[in-house]
Amino acid sequence: MMNYETPSPSADPTLHKPRILCLHGGGTNARIFRAQCRVLERSLSPYFRLCYAEAPFPSKPGPDVVSVYKSYGPFKAWLRWSPEDPHRDATSAIERIQCSLLDAMAEDDEKGATGEWVGLLGFSQGAKICASLLYMQQFSRDVFGIDTDWPQFRFAVLLAGRGPLVSLIPDMPVPHGLVPASAVTTTAVEEKLRFPMLDLIRIPTIHYHGLKDPNIQLHRRLLHEYFDKRYVRVQEWEGGHRIPIKTKDVNRLVEEIIDMAIQSRALSRFECDYFNI
Repeated sequence: MMNYETPSPSADPTLHKPRILCLHGGGTNARIFRAQCRVLERSLSPYFRLCYAEAPFPSKPGPDVVSVYKSYGPFKAWLRWSPEDPHRDATSAIERIQCSLLDAMAEDDEKGATGEWVGLLGFSQGAKICASLLYMQQFSRDVFGIDTDWPQFRFAVLLAGRGPLVSLIPDMPVPHGLVPASAVTTTAVEEKLRFPMLDLIRIPTIHYHGLKDPNIQLHRRLLHEYFDKRYVRVQEWEGGHRIPIKTKDVNRLVEEIIDMAIQSRALSRFECDYFNI
């Protein structure tokens, strides 16, 4: 007789693997982002567990979202898109963003996941938040000589990210080169940074740029204005403003992620060799 009982949580083979926190773009949500990343997640599942956070603020749907995911609302954003978006003060914006991330991590713990939080993966506005988290992590360590209560992420994958970065450090003046979390961030980067970064990000990152993305020059500027080139890897692909789903594109990105994870000691070479047998 067949047993149709729900599998126990222990049946999930990713529960104890290193974890990557994933941040969706503006005007979508965690459910949509997981669907968009389905091929990427499947290819990474022998090595990592992916966890999807949902942005805190209601939003209109992003470009091209309704054509496929019209019924997947409500849509959310991490930051203000335009001056018409409701104003919010920087302190409350930081608090709401951080609560969304912490809630996602806590919910994953409640599912029985135990792996270390080792990486970030973000698309578009989510990539901006990922990069801003890296800056917060590095700034806290370098300026205050302390690690934050947040996980110490070892690498990040930034898909179609653009500047400016936002300050996610509460109760502190906004560092040079960043903008407040209350700012309309889709227009603030159109001119050259008036206050260049004093300290470029040195945490390893992969920058993934679509050659058919109309904003690719802004994605390249994010890299050049905020990141130390010694710790950067760049991949370009024949796509637009979206997540890759073709096997050849995904495999190439996955190989880069695994190699960076090994170099940053988020994965051991033994683990990777084992799963490639």
